[in-house]
Amino acid sequence: MAAIANGKWRALILVGIAELFAMTLWFSGTAVGPELAEMWHLSAAETAWLTNAVQLGFVVGALLSATLTIADVIRPKYLFAGSALAGAGATALIAGFVSSGFPAIVLRFATGVALAGVYPTGMKMMAAWFDKGRGLAIGVLVGALTVGSASPHLIRAVGGIGQPDLVLYGTAGLAALGGLLVLAYEDGPYQPETSPFDPSAIRRIVTDRSVILANTGYFGHMWELYAVWTWIPIYLAASLEASRTANAEQLAALLAFGTIAIGGVGAWLAGSAADRWGRSLVTSVSMGISGTACLLAGIVFGSSLVIIVPFVLVWGFFIVADSAQFSAAVSELADESYVGSALTLQTAIGFLITIASIQLIPMVQNMVGWRWAFIPLVVGPLVGTGAMLWLRSLPEANRLAGGRG
Repeated sequence: MAAIANGKWRALILVGIAELFAMTLWFSGTAVGPELAEMWHLSAAETAWLTNAVQLGFVVGALLSATLTIADVIRPKYLFAGSALAGAGATALIAGFVSSGFPAIVLRFATGVALAGVYPTGMKMMAAWFDKGRGLAIGVLVGALTVGSASPHLIRAVGGIGQPDLVLYGTAGLAALGGLLVLAYEDGPYQPETSPFDPSAIRRIVTDRSVILANTGYFGHMWELYAVWTWIPIYLAASLEASRTANAEQLAALLAFGTIAIGGVGAWLAGSAADRWGRSLVTSVSMGISGTACLLAGIVFGSSLVIIVPFVLVWGFFIVADSAQFSAAVSELADESYVGSALTLQTAIGFLITIASIQLIPMVQNMVGWRWAFIPLVVGPLVGTGAMLWLRSLPEANRLAGGRG
């Protein structure tokens, strides 16, 4: 038992660091979007696709992985490592050889395909070590993902403004390091044997009522999450300019990093809370707070830093705090032989939804301005909260968080 206890914390630290480094790729194009748009004369739609191409690539990669049960056939550490290195290579190619929008978008799509082998695989690796405390473990992993996703904004703020290649090469190097680090991972005691290809696995996943409800909660959460993460730097820049704050561009980049990165703390603390009080309760509270923030964003727009800074930090804390718990719930509710595929399918559909919400925000902004642009996102938390409270009322909820629901 002591060996297992020591091994699980080693695995958590190792995979957490590898995930943090690999996921710096996600918003690398988004962070440098303003510079690339100016250098390459990109339209607003092309600039948005620097992010959406990753989302779409992730969906395609995840659906392919889930359909072929790749996540349950290939050993997790090799899938993770190969995927991280492939994504790093695609990002480095943009910095080294690309000078127009279309090839950059294609390579961003390839990056998204690669990351489909990183995020769900990391969750499966944690589930293999943590039977008890799984919410905390996956929460820490999602926290690492969150800080990693925020890191390109930090790199840009501290020296990358006007130097997009520096941000792209930096994130590519970190992702490659993450891919190499994860090779030191050893399979956990709860790791199922690799499973043969089974086309009926997807049918079982999509007809399980409890899994459907957990997924619906996740889909509502995702409708809000990535749209906010994508557009919060622009919202903050507009708000700071409206309040005539000095150094608005640099400060907006720092605040965008803080808004996203603080979610790493939220995911960690929410994971611990969910293991104690139940996943459905923690996810419902988190979505209630973040959904309310979508409405309040219009009220605080243009306010002083004394108001806007704590507001976006609280929003950032709660908007991703629940994310890991939907994945933990599916890992507890789905057929254990195909947990990897169930998680991959969940994330695939969730990220497909993000493409619509990311594209929606600038359309709303054109009509009402940045002050009220986030209002449509409140629909996601409302639907997600309803699904999780319904799940909490069912007998299947006894399988969540050791019977805590």
